[in-house]
Amino acid sequence: MFLKLAGRQVLVVGAGNVGEGKIAGILDTGARIRVVAREATNAVHDWSRAGQIELELRSFSAQDLDGVFVAVVATASPALNEFIYREAQLRGVLCNVVDVPELCDFFYPAVVRRGDLQIAISTSGQSPSLAQKLRQQLEQQFGPGYADWVAELGETRRLVQASDLTPERKRELLHSLASREALDASLAETPALVAIKGASA
Repeated sequence: MFLKLAGRQVLVVGAGNVGEGKIAGILDTGARIRVVAREATNAVHDWSRAGQIELELRSFSAQDLDGVFVAVVATASPALNEFIYREAQLRGVLCNVVDVPELCDFFYPAVVRRGDLQIAISTSGQSPSLAQKLRQQLEQQFGPGYADWVAELGETRRLVQASDLTPERKRELLHSLASREALDASLAETPALVAIKGASA
């Protein structure tokens, strides 16, 4: 499941090295990020000064969860982590306690991003190291050219859907444009969109 976090309130508790990494993964989502921590890394302070996050240097309070959509917990205290998770459960807030699978409503995947293409790998918290290794392999398999190709596919899909072709022909054409051959043509800078012109003629 991919969540749209744009405009949503996300709470991160803890701003050490682990918390910093989790915050970094949320920055580009468009979420409203509030960080509560007694101490924070230099990077977290920089994000706060830049207005990318709201940083409050203090102890966690249960009221911090009010109105929150997703909570990410990365403190060094197992007791505090469990307390925050239980409070989140009472409020219906999705919560992830880093590196404690049994205290997670969701897991952070390792993600390969190529523009709008996102490939997520998860081991359900059992082996983040394996997920990272698989991500590295997929980054080699799915090169940067996929970003432009996916954007091209999106544009083509809108053209096809707006055309007078039959539903069956639309389906066939969209499947053919998502084929390996179409990808190779696109990466070779051969216009893959010529197919739509011929099909619409």
